[in-house]
Amino acid sequence: MQRMEHFNTNVVTGPALLALAEGVRGWQKRDCYQQLNAYLYSSECDRVCLLFGLRRTGKTTLLRQAVLDMSPAEIAKTVYIKASAQVTMADLNRDMEQLAARGFRYVLLDEVTLMRDFIDSAALLSDIYAAQGMKIVLSGTDSLGFWFALHQELYDRARMIHTTFIPYRENSRLLGIHEIDEYIRYGGTLRAGELDFEGAEVNAEDASFRDDESTRRYIDTAICRNIQHSLACCEDGGHFRHLRTLYEAGELTGAINRIIEDMNHAFLVLVLTKDFISHDLGLAARNLRKERDPEKRTTVLDEIDIDAVTQRLMRILEIRNKREQTVEITKAHAAEIKEYLAALDLIVDCPIETAQPGTEPVEHILFTQPGMRYCQAQALVYSLMKDELFRELGEQEKELVTGRILEEVRGRMLEDIVLLETVKALGSRYKVCKLQFASGEFDMVVYDSENNCCAAFEIKHSRKALPEQARHLRDAEKCALTHRRFGELTERCVLYLGEGRKEEDGILYRNAEEFLNGLPEFTLQNGMTERPENTQNFGITM
Repeated sequence: MQRMEHFNTNVVTGPALLALAEGVRGWQKRDCYQQLNAYLYSSECDRVCLLFGLRRTGKTTLLRQAVLDMSPAEIAKTVYIKASAQVTMADLNRDMEQLAARGFRYVLLDEVTLMRDFIDSAALLSDIYAAQGMKIVLSGTDSLGFWFALHQELYDRARMIHTTFIPYRENSRLLGIHEIDEYIRYGGTLRAGELDFEGAEVNAEDASFRDDESTRRYIDTAICRNIQHSLACCEDGGHFRHLRTLYEAGELTGAINRIIEDMNHAFLVLVLTKDFISHDLGLAARNLRKERDPEKRTTVLDEIDIDAVTQRLMRILEIRNKREQTVEITKAHAAEIKEYLAALDLIVDCPIETAQPGTEPVEHILFTQPGMRYCQAQALVYSLMKDELFRELGEQEKELVTGRILEEVRGRMLEDIVLLETVKALGSRYKVCKLQFASGEFDMVVYDSENNCCAAFEIKHSRKALPEQARHLRDAEKCALTHRRFGELTERCVLYLGEGRKEEDGILYRNAEEFLNGLPEFTLQNGMTERPENTQNFGITM
């Protein structure tokens, strides 16, 4: 990059700026690009634009694409600055004074959160330079730093563009990957697509979540350091609250990892207790027993002691979890870390509702980066193979049991993905939740508050349409309880991986991948979520 002689920071303009942007020519744009474009060419003053998200979610690429879409006259008034830990807000202020005097209108400030005094001095950029008509885009990987700045220095003086959440439909469009299982395994970052956006499939060797080691490294660098750096910079470290003792002991990274792992551990235990010993396992036994392919046909699930195997797996998991506890994490520690993970857009709490009104909802954590959750669950399952008790099983039994667990993990993750993306795609008019009954649940209910009606969904990771998949949707008592809580039940639908069809009793089968691709896109205007009025384009006809 070209460093201008009379500037304190690394300023890039003119031909050097075009050369910097050229590398992304021809790349497809993220859905949020239109929000960046709208800010750059709007008439409003006094606001900066915050472009933030975890590593490998396309922030710098968005800046470079914005330059490529500018006219020559606009490029002549544009500057790109890459900040560093050595730069202070005083250095930046001196450069901004010169840039304003020279008539520069567009300022693209990358990695701005690396400056230690950014959080406590950010209002300078909105109150002085944006107020003069400059369009200032602030980008950085320390998302929590932006979150602090937005709640303090930049309160009501910034437009926000989040990049962390990459939904299935956008991941599919950008990377050319059209299978939900690939999204489950690797989804959450664009690392696999940075080298070739035309690639037909994910390059697992280059994915952020290809194995346990790469996932842990991503968590350490993109999440733990993000949180710690932002906390250290905010009010000179005055925002650590209960986490200060862990930070000073050098154990905060381990604590954050533990919280993430504990959430995934709880997720896997739920899969085992709820799905592995459920009726679905008996269904699998029947399917394997009558499999047409003789090489896949087996009666092993009829022969093994499912209860004994499940209890053994549960015991191993619990022992392993307790053995790995090296840091005493209090409820206050966990609550604050979860708050920061939510601020990073990594997790969303979508509580499970009950059919009985007035009952307290149950916490249900959804991860916005599915590859991270799947990889950690996969690593935990594979660790079972090394356990002495589990090794007593025969090879066929071990392969079947671990394969069955991972299949159930993918099934549960498909439920979470559909739930998360539906929550994010719909506006405040709609309530989206799981609905739990005394026995069984609807995987998703969408309630239309204006029309007082709802739709109920079962979500199945299967390419076969089977009567058992809709048994809860056919349960008259469950339907009546849902009607009492959420109004008229206008649609009962099974989302699965096969072709669409309609049963004689009105049960609809829809392809889950098509459902996710059809969810309405939304744009952010003045911080509010907007969505199309017509919801029929993604399958909810209410």
